[in-house]
Amino acid sequence: MEFSELIKVRQSDRKYLPQEVEKEKIVKCLEAARLAPSANNSQPWKFVVVDDPEMKNRIATLTAGLGMNKWAIQTPVIIAVVLEGQGFMSNAGSVLKGKEFRLMDIGMAVEHLCLQAADLGLGTCIMGWFDEKHVKRLLHVPRAKRIPLLISLGYPDTQTRSKIRKSIKEVASWNRYE
Repeated sequence: MEFSELIKVRQSDRKYLPQEVEKEKIVKCLEAARLAPSANNSQPWKFVVVDDPEMKNRIATLTAGLGMNKWAIQTPVIIAVVLEGQGFMSNAGSVLKGKEFRLMDIGMAVEHLCLQAADLGLGTCIMGWFDEKHVKRLLHVPRAKRIPLLISLGYPDTQTRSKIRKSIKEVASWNRYE
């Protein structure tokens, strides 16, 4: 699929078919994420793939709260994104410039993963609302580490929606801020 088409079909899917995702496709998505750029090539991420139905259901339950993410129980795979340490130069740059480069880095890696999934006919949804403390405990993630995001992955049971976005004029300007 051409990139211009791929970015149109990638969407946040919240309804999935009850169909297992092939391991080869999951690995392709992880490989796309692995190849994402990062500050000083620090690659501050680790992906924990949860495809065991019982464990996935326990994680999905921890995403629901205040009406959020009730649909997650039907996704066949949930991927936890663990924020790892960064190299000395990247860390120094983050401190000196007051920018959390690791968060930018995992953002690019996650989008690579989601675009690869869309290219393979899979749907994804990036979730930030979940009980991180309990997810970490279930996945044996060290207490000092963070899980900023979870990603649902499966075969979508929805049609591709039209994108409603601000106009180019609203989000971009040339040579100065307007």
